[in-house]
Amino acid sequence: MTLIQLFQFILSISILVILHELGHFIPAKYFKTKVEKFYLFFDPWFSLVKKKVGETEYGIGWLPFGGYVKIAGMVDESMDTEQLKKPAEPWEFRSKPAWQRLIIMLGGVTVNFFLAWFIYSSLSYFKGETFHDNAKFENGVAVSDAGQKMGLKTGDKILKIDGKPAERMETSTINMLFANNATVLRDGKEVTFPINEDGVAAVLAQSEAKAYFSPRFPAVIDSLFQNGTAKAAGLLKGDKIVGVNGKPIAFFDELGPELDKYKNQNISLDIERNNAPQKIDVRVDNKGKIGFSTDTNVAQKEFEKSQVTKKYSLLGAIPRGFQRTIDVLTMQIKQFKIVFNSKTQGYKKVSGPIGIIKQMPETINWEFFWSFTAMFSVWLAFLNLIPIPGLDGGHVMFTLWEMITGKPVPQKVLENAQMIGVIFLLGLMVLIFGNDIVKWITGKF
Repeated sequence: MTLIQLFQFILSISILVILHELGHFIPAKYFKTKVEKFYLFFDPWFSLVKKKVGETEYGIGWLPFGGYVKIAGMVDESMDTEQLKKPAEPWEFRSKPAWQRLIIMLGGVTVNFFLAWFIYSSLSYFKGETFHDNAKFENGVAVSDAGQKMGLKTGDKILKIDGKPAERMETSTINMLFANNATVLRDGKEVTFPINEDGVAAVLAQSEAKAYFSPRFPAVIDSLFQNGTAKAAGLLKGDKIVGVNGKPIAFFDELGPELDKYKNQNISLDIERNNAPQKIDVRVDNKGKIGFSTDTNVAQKEFEKSQVTKKYSLLGAIPRGFQRTIDVLTMQIKQFKIVFNSKTQGYKKVSGPIGIIKQMPETINWEFFWSFTAMFSVWLAFLNLIPIPGLDGGHVMFTLWEMITGKPVPQKVLENAQMIGVIFLLGLMVLIFGNDIVKWITGKF
């Protein structure tokens, strides 16, 4: 973790928290509701900075896990119930009509949603969108063992995920983990297959959970291992392997399975050296290897062939920004399919603040920063809408109940529910943060 990574994370969170709380603050003030505090970060016991302006104390807390506005006459995470024991004042939250309280409670998530929409629209307009087009992988993709367990095969061309066109490799690698089925072009035919949960579990168990399919590229030698049989046989840097015992080899992913057939045996390799064909005899070791690393530059060039950049006009960027926001929201909802699945055990991949910080680039990258901020804004909106007491969604749930039944939820019920919700959320925070610390110490990030 570097200071630049930490800076980007804190800046992003600060922007999101301030705007989220403004989403509560503005309608509260509009409906003439007293706001006692407006804080960036939490301030148990003490605050770093505070200043009272009018009836509201503005400040910065020392615990960088969010922020809050304290609205008079509201059962909130502060659990300050002294005021609630007194008769309701007209400027208190509890005195306002249910529809006004609902607007105040939904203000934060509304701002989060529109902020993400604005950022994504701006990025699409000013920067365009650069991605790798699945359709441009003319020879299909190379698939890892974990990817094969999911149902993919090397050479597949990915067409659809859950019946929707899969244009972008970057989103396909993620969406397929949450999908029910995928459609590929395999041996000239469209094939639809169910996504195997055992394969998803195998992918998630890897340190790089999304690298289960990649572009195919030729087997070009970069470096030769000192004690490898390839070096002893006279293979050189730049040699391109095109055949094993007379069987043509077009791609690096075909080489490994072929060498596995000849463990502890001598084989004849067909190679191209300076565009001239040659045959070289080499021995395969007991692991099915000959001792060389492939040229990553060749792989990168093949990968770059699929890269495209889409530009958007202002009128095109606005609906595109909306669609990106909805796509991120949908993806986050689908994540629960694997997070709470005992087979996939996606909960092991859940990261807290430390894990998120370590994902930030080590140099300032404003395009990444704003993309991350937009994604996190959607995540905050979704998280806060979960109907758990202590979150905005809990308040919304009780308010909607009052609007439907015509009867307010008893004060004691609200207080007890809030207490349970706060304890649950604090416990969850400790669990996630503790998991982060364990991963950090053990080097498992």
